[in-house]
Amino acid sequence: MSRRTLAVVSAGLSQPSSTRLLADQLAAATRDELARRGVEVELRPIDLRDHAHDVVNHLLTGFPPPALRDALDTLAAADGVVAVTPIFNASYSGLFKSFFDVLDATTLADRPVLIAATGGTARHSLALEHAVRPMFAYLRAVVVPTAVFAATEDWSQASAEGALRSRIVRAAGELADQVARRPPAAPPDPFALTAGFDELLAGRDPS
Repeated sequence: MSRRTLAVVSAGLSQPSSTRLLADQLAAATRDELARRGVEVELRPIDLRDHAHDVVNHLLTGFPPPALRDALDTLAAADGVVAVTPIFNASYSGLFKSFFDVLDATTLADRPVLIAATGGTARHSLALEHAVRPMFAYLRAVVVPTAVFAATEDWSQASAEGALRSRIVRAAGELADQVARRPPAAPPDPFALTAGFDELLAGRDPS
């Protein structure tokens, strides 16, 4: 059985979080789909709530603290990504955007990504298409066709086992197809510099 890793990025701010719940369900469904294809999957959650201060410090200094460095390395080494954000003011959250702002520009190139979001009402669902998908397209990720949005009413028993579940399974199948057809991702080079020497001395990182 071949083996892959899946980074599960969740930008929920509360605990418990519907954003984390959706991320976990998408990750589990993708794992199940890959298992049916003979691929073993390790899920690696990245809860951005735990890295909020480090993300800001990285933006200010150009250097990630150790915990954030580990999260960035986890993302860089993943064969696929599940990325879930709450929707605030018709777009992704600031924390979600800031985390992906500190990535090296090539980290997600040709990397399969499943995008999803949570919000109070279904009216926010278009934010996935006008904000989240274009961001990952700019990062040159391979975004699967089905984006999953879960509004508050989607967590009712009937919807969670019906319409929402069908969207989760469909999106997970698309991500599993993309991950299974690619060779395992190469581990990141621990000695690679993401900035030139002059930028490092000045405390700036062009990425």
